[in-house]
Amino acid sequence: MQIDPHTGLLQGARQCPSPNYNARPDPGDISLLVIHGISLPPQQFGGDAIDRFFTNCLDPAQHPYFREICDLQVSAHLLIRRNGELVQYVPFGERAWHAGDSQFAGRTNCNDFSIGIELEGSDELPYEPVQYQQLQAVTRLVQQAYPAITRERIVGHCDIAPGRKTDPGPAFDWARLMAAL
Repeated sequence: MQIDPHTGLLQGARQCPSPNYNARPDPGDISLLVIHGISLPPQQFGGDAIDRFFTNCLDPAQHPYFREICDLQVSAHLLIRRNGELVQYVPFGERAWHAGDSQFAGRTNCNDFSIGIELEGSDELPYEPVQYQQLQAVTRLVQQAYPAITRERIVGHCDIAPGRKTDPGPAFDWARLMAAL
């Protein structure tokens, strides 16, 4: 597994291109890694709803929750599914729309300078061991490709959007991630 420095694509990840991205204001400023948690519908795993959500193809008739979110245009760079599958939606060099209204170390608009990785899960359920293994491996690659992402610059969505977001939630084991970096 490696990141192609020219394309920003993670070799070994299934590619599922999202239209929800644009160019970064400063392509050389990638200095934050944001960990997210997602499940669609909430608390349910598997299926293709996350792919459809990030590609603007979510069917609002399939679940009541989908009616609330189907018009949102969001994405992440990468998803790590419960079985460890890696799915890339946006090349790392581009600006994915994952953070929303956010702030880190006095800077707003974290999408401008961050990489967003989603874990398929929910705030209260433990993430799978294979998800930690994949996240650790991907994080090491991301840090090699973007050395400004230090251990101190790896945060949760809850940290950059407090009061608005709670993911990856209390079930996420930060010590487990950091021990392998």
